[in-house]
Amino acid sequence: MHEPELIERVLAGDAAAERTLYDAHVDRIYRLAYRMTGEDDLAQDCTQETFLRAFERLAEFRGDSALGTWLHTVATSVVLNALRKRKRRWRREVAMEKAGPLGRREIGEDVGLRQRLHAAIDDLPDKYRMVFVMHEVEGYTHREIGSALGIEVGTSKAQLSRARARLREALAVYAGEVT
Repeated sequence: MHEPELIERVLAGDAAAERTLYDAHVDRIYRLAYRMTGEDDLAQDCTQETFLRAFERLAEFRGDSALGTWLHTVATSVVLNALRKRKRRWRREVAMEKAGPLGRREIGEDVGLRQRLHAAIDDLPDKYRMVFVMHEVEGYTHREIGSALGIEVGTSKAQLSRARARLREALAVYAGEVT
């Protein structure tokens, strides 16, 4: 069944269609929330809040973009609000690999370098980190990022470039260690 039909069924009160839409998008929304918050519990809360808001406002979805992009917009808002409420005191307490069964686990050879990379990503300003994660980790296009974050495509590209530059600078001292 196609998403437009599922959306109509959800709006008509079909719980099975609602579950189908939820299942189709929950992993990606959770991964974004986890990468932005660094905390499993907060990421789960943000994921649930995202879907609560989305289903409440599904009638407002115009279909100008993909449903996944619209959900990402809702998730971004939820995550940023949660981070503001926590006074931006978010530090990763567990490695991303321990995100649980919703995230994919790929363990590289250099755990120390991975930790330094995660710390460098954590230190990026929110707007750079959000664009970096959406583009480089989640695979969104700049057009989708612009739509989700309410920014121009050029702004998305510029923020990604600045994020990469900051990461290169932060990790430059380790460049000689990698072979």
